[in-house]
This record gives sequence, structure tokens and C-alpha cells, in this order.
Amino acid sequence: MKDSRHFRVSALLSACVMSLIATAGWSQSLTWLGTLGGGQSWANDVSADGAVVVGTARNAAGQERAFRWTASGGMQDLGTLGDDWSWAWGVSADGAVVVGGSYYTAGYGHAFRWTELGGLQDLGTLGGGWSYANDVSADGAVVVGSAQNAALEGRAFRWTALGGMQGLGTLGGYRSRANGVSADGSVVVGEAENAAEQYRAFRWTAVGGMQNLGTLPGYDRSYASDVSADGAVVVGWALKAAGQYRAFRWTASGGMQDLGTLGGYRSWANGVSADGSVVVGLAEYAEGFFRPFRWTASGGMEDLNTTYASLLTNGSGLGEPLAISPDGRYIVGHGYNAATRRGEAYLLDTGFPRRGDVDRNGCVDDADLLQVLFAFGGRGYRNEDLNWDGTVDDADLLEVLFHFGSGC
Repeated sequence: MKDSRHFRVSALLSACVMSLIATAGWSQSLTWLGTLGGGQSWANDVSADGAVVVGTARNAAGQERAFRWTASGGMQDLGTLGDDWSWAWGVSADGAVVVGGSYYTAGYGHAFRWTELGGLQDLGTLGGGWSYANDVSADGAVVVGSAQNAALEGRAFRWTALGGMQGLGTLGGYRSRANGVSADGSVVVGEAENAAEQYRAFRWTAVGGMQNLGTLPGYDRSYASDVSADGAVVVGWALKAAGQYRAFRWTASGGMQDLGTLGGYRSWANGVSADGSVVVGLAEYAEGFFRPFRWTASGGMEDLNTTYASLLTNGSGLGEPLAISPDGRYIVGHGYNAATRRGEAYLLDTGFPRRGDVDRNGCVDDADLLQVLFAFGGRGYRNEDLNWDGTVDDADLLEVLFHFGSGC
């Protein structure tokens, strides 16, 4: 098996090295995704390669519908479970599985899992009347969200085809909700009530159960919105009774870190890259005025409207970023498109990291190739797994080879 693997790698190298073409330029772009005929749309998640965006858009009748967007196919209405409304909140790494919620009859909604072959699959509830799905694992096999139980309490759930919908409990209170899941589906994050009926951000595993992540000093509540691929970094926001929000980034070693603002008093984090190094969300820059932000440890919090001002024309502006791709390159959310005079879903391609740039230094070179080779055949969901399919394999090696020399 080892010899076979080495032979395959050698064959790939021989086949590709002669055809390597250095690509130049720094690719940045902003794409407005339109609507389904109505006046608004929101992008809630994006696939690993930025090719698939999912979210919610209004149709000509003013109803909100779950959509799946691609550059070639445009915005596809994913339908409903029976009534007129649906919402898409999460997508698998390859863009093939979409999760969200849909009304199946007036006033009652159920979580769904969509595929091209199977359409909308109703995931049921925990015994009550409603449920909705907020996120899905990289391979599309694990779905998380919130569902009502027989006691009419909302509970965080984790769903698999084999085990069905599993309630994750609370922190001593009555309610909980799951908002994010790690790449392999083993770590779930969200918020849950404690015995004092205060919400606290949680991190759940099958072995450890629901862990209370606490809150920022002086804050009353906390909410977790997303988690890194390996489950080690959690992002979200903390809340004071006076209504002051503050974005946070949590790790086991460092606890809950306040990410600050853009000059005002409030901020909240919605998404985090696979390695936990890039966080996106919304922050106040003056009383009552908010801007989309991207945070990194080295650069702190930056205003995306300032950083990508060259992509914004005719009075358009980026609004709240709701998700970021695993590599941190693609950001999606809701903004204002002045050309159509409406709020629209957007896809921002920041151009970094370049395709095949494993070590994120702006140059696809020998170091990137060696990282993939040394990790070849290993478990994925890390930077060397460039297509986020769970294994470092031929496809990842080819990604480096085809973009070799870019940015150097």
C-alpha cells in the first residue's frame, strides 16, 4: 500500500510538473447574488471553494425561500416541505448538502436536509411541533440545530441518518440551541440556559457532554455562533443586560477573548475559518452605526468596507458577514446593492489565500507542495486538505501543482 501511494504521487508529479504555469495577479471580486424575484436576499453559508452559496431570498410573492447559488446556474429555489416559506442556513464543504428549515403547514416548521437527488428531507422534531437546522458537517452527514421536545421546550439537537435526532440537553435550564458543528461532526456549539435561566455559550462532545464556556467579565449572557474545523476555537458574542454586545473568540487555553469593536460599544462574531485564525461579524463604529469586520490576531479588527472599497461602486456597501469559507478566502452575507436599490446576498472573494497556498504566505511554492506530500494519505479537515473532503490525497496535490508559482 505504501509503495502504491508513492507510485501514484510520483506519477502525478511527472504528469504535472511539465505543465506548470505561474499565474499572476491578486484575484479579488464582489458578486451580488440577486433574488428570486422579490426585494431581498441573504447569504448564510458558503462551500469550501466558494462555488456554492446558500441562503434565503424573497420571491415575487414576497415569500422567503431557501436558495442554492452557483455562478453557472444562478439562484435555485430549493422549495418547501409543503407551505410557502423556507430558509437555508448551512452547506457542506463540497456544496452538495444544504440544511435549514421550512414550514410544512401554517405556523409549523421542520428542519430539512437537501440534496440534488433527494430534495428536501424532513428531519422531524424531538417530539414537539417545530425544528430547524443551523449547520452541517463538512461531509454533510451531521446536522445540528434546535427542535421542540414533548414538553414544548426548545433543545439543541445533533442529527445523523443512523441515529436520527438526538437532544443535547441544557446547562440546567429549559432551552438550548445548536448553531455550529466541527468539520467531522464531533463538536457542537451554541447556547443553553443555566439554572438561573441565563444563556451561556456551550461546547458539546459525546464524551464530555455540554461544557459551559462562561461569559466575558461584566457580561450577563453569551452565545456561540461557530466553531473551527477541529472544534478547538469557538466564536460568538456576550451580552450585558443594558444591551451591549461584544464579539468573542474562545479557546481552552486562553478562555474567552474580547475582540473589541470598530470604535463603538457593540460587536458580534458570526463565523470563523477552519483553523480558527480569521473571524467575521458586525461591529459598531459610532453610536448606532455598524460595519462588517474581519478579525485576525495580527491585524485585529478591520472594516471590510474600507479594505475592499475598490470593489464597491455606486453607493453599495457590505452589510453583516454571516459566514466564511474554511480557508478564510470567501465571505458571504447581506449588503446593499445600489445598482438594484435593494438588500442582497453577496459573495466576497478576498483573494487570500491563493488556491494551493497551504502555508498562507501568498506564494504557492515548494513549501506548500512538501506540506501536502508529508501529509499525503492522512486525515483531512486541515490546511493540507485543500478541497475539504476529509483526506489529503491526489486532488489536494493537484491543486498545489496547477497553481504552482502563483504569487511568487
